[in-house]
Amino acid sequence: MHDPLLEVLILLAASVCVVAAVRKLALPAVLGYLVVGIILGPHALGVAADNETTRLLANVGVVFLVFTLGLEFSLPRLIAMRWEVRGGGGGQVLATTAAVALLLVSLRHLDAAVAIVIGGALAMSSTPITITQLTEQSENNRTHGRLAVAICLFQDLSFPLLLALLSALSGAGARITPARLIEAGGAATLALLLVLGAGRWLLRPLFLAIAAVRSTELFSLAVLLAVLASAWATHAAGLSLALGAFLAGMMLAETEFRHQIEATIHSYREVLLGLFFITVGMLLELRTLLASLPLVLLLIAGLLTLKALIVMLVAKPATASWFKALRTGVVVAPGGEFGFALLTLLLDERLAAPALIEPLLAATVLSMALAPFLIRHNRRITRRLLQEAGPPDSAAMREAQATRALAEREHVVICGFGRVGQNIARTLEPMGFEYIALDLDPHRIRMGRQAGDPVIYGDAGQAKVLANVGLEHASCVVITFANPDVSQRIVRAVRSLRAEVPVLVRTADDARLEELQQAGATEVVPETFEASLMLLSHLLLLLEVPVSRVVRTIDGIRGSRYGMLRRYLRDSGESADDGRGFREQLHSVILPPHAWAVGRSIAELGRRGAEVTVSAVRRDGIVGREPDAATVLKAGDVVVMSGTPEAVEHAEALLLMG
Repeated sequence: MHDPLLEVLILLAASVCVVAAVRKLALPAVLGYLVVGIILGPHALGVAADNETTRLLANVGVVFLVFTLGLEFSLPRLIAMRWEVRGGGGGQVLATTAAVALLLVSLRHLDAAVAIVIGGALAMSSTPITITQLTEQSENNRTHGRLAVAICLFQDLSFPLLLALLSALSGAGARITPARLIEAGGAATLALLLVLGAGRWLLRPLFLAIAAVRSTELFSLAVLLAVLASAWATHAAGLSLALGAFLAGMMLAETEFRHQIEATIHSYREVLLGLFFITVGMLLELRTLLASLPLVLLLIAGLLTLKALIVMLVAKPATASWFKALRTGVVVAPGGEFGFALLTLLLDERLAAPALIEPLLAATVLSMALAPFLIRHNRRITRRLLQEAGPPDSAAMREAQATRALAEREHVVICGFGRVGQNIARTLEPMGFEYIALDLDPHRIRMGRQAGDPVIYGDAGQAKVLANVGLEHASCVVITFANPDVSQRIVRAVRSLRAEVPVLVRTADDARLEELQQAGATEVVPETFEASLMLLSHLLLLLEVPVSRVVRTIDGIRGSRYGMLRRYLRDSGESADDGRGFREQLHSVILPPHAWAVGRSIAELGRRGAEVTVSAVRRDGIVGREPDAATVLKAGDVVVMSGTPEAVEHAEALLLMG
């Protein structure tokens, strides 16, 4: 008898070792989890059991993953992509199902309804694997990534209809009951409407009330409740758990709590998602695979080829090139867990021969194991299939090359791309000074890259990173981090490479001023002192003190290293100003082909009530700062705007839906 706790410990230990190994080889972590499931699963060593509890925890991990996707997607973006979802997703499911069904009816003389279920099962793709790998590669907002997600969403919507058809077959002796199909469709539609309605009118007030309590534990509980309740609602109606979680994520994406919610669920989402991929690996039965390996390999090749070609044809109207269309096909060509579930039910109900279903099951699971490789190398595979040379590098590589070229010229290194760093960058740019910014916040880096800013991921406290961004050619280094320990470490790293380059350091107050100066800082700018000087200069001018005397007074205070201002009575428990009162933020929106703003000017956005400032528009890799109000937006544009969180959310909805 298996000890559940011991099984969990073995799975964790194996996961740590295998995932560390695949990461060392620069392979996807998903592959490591699949290998753990295959080796330790019931069809190999038999250490871990594929039971209901394990599958439930794995499905919860999928729920959190798709909920996170919904947070990035938003309802306006989904509505703007309705043509991709219906055209690309609907065309792929219908065409793949029809092609497989016709082939089975003609070759194996299967019943048409059973052949349709098998065709639908093979049309499914793995939404968790697809989304995980695309997000890891930062391709979920690219054209092929957006189309792949749209197709996966339609597949999830079509699953309950295929399930209803299979139920009708098993309960009525291969006779389809239209009433049962209509009943299943009605229940699914009602569940979707309930989730959407609850999300729009209940979730925002709920989270506003919970945020007012200022309890981290209560906020986390509310997030869990929202995710699991929405998933349960759609599951109870015969839909997938993931679909309800996706809809809840879209509803919460329109609130100001989006980023905090994502941070709250991140930790346990990753752990549970790893368990899901382990359970997928457990499904692969090695004996069946080895016994019919040639047939399974042939089925895999046929499945991947058929789906890739069909997706290429249905995705072509939504994109401008065959390359992007086929790239989408390569991403969604592997099978999915819903397809595995349908094939398993067909086998359990004895509606098809085991000799047909078992190789299809093995081919489906093995194609899911190949999915991370196909998605990671989708660009290279597509170029090879089309025999195109294409551009020498990807967009990300071209950006990296541009950054390396900038590092060879005179520039400013900005350490920290928060509010202060961005303000400095925005001022330098129109004056003709180039800069490279370093930061460790992935979201901020992604948004900055989309807006065309030369910001890269890296620890500015490491000498190697500073060397890579061209410190030897830098005219100045600006450190904007509020933490004095971080700033001091960066100053020492800079001085270890260059002793003469000017280094400006921002601090909250004077607590560590001498230490920073001793470490090598050229100038240290305490925020509280500079705010005092600004107020003082305005006050003296209002008191009709001559401008020359005001300037001499301010310069004298700065020249004495703020000596006069450092003598004051402190309050008990006084803390540095953290800037929480500042609510303006930058946000970028990528316009899909059918967004409302496509073909309309920036001025029309303002006339519709948007209270934001459009600070830039990025088109074809070129950034236009401070665009004219008459600028007409196009599909694929990245619109960079600034405003309060509420104004930004409203403007995004206007851009996408009107």
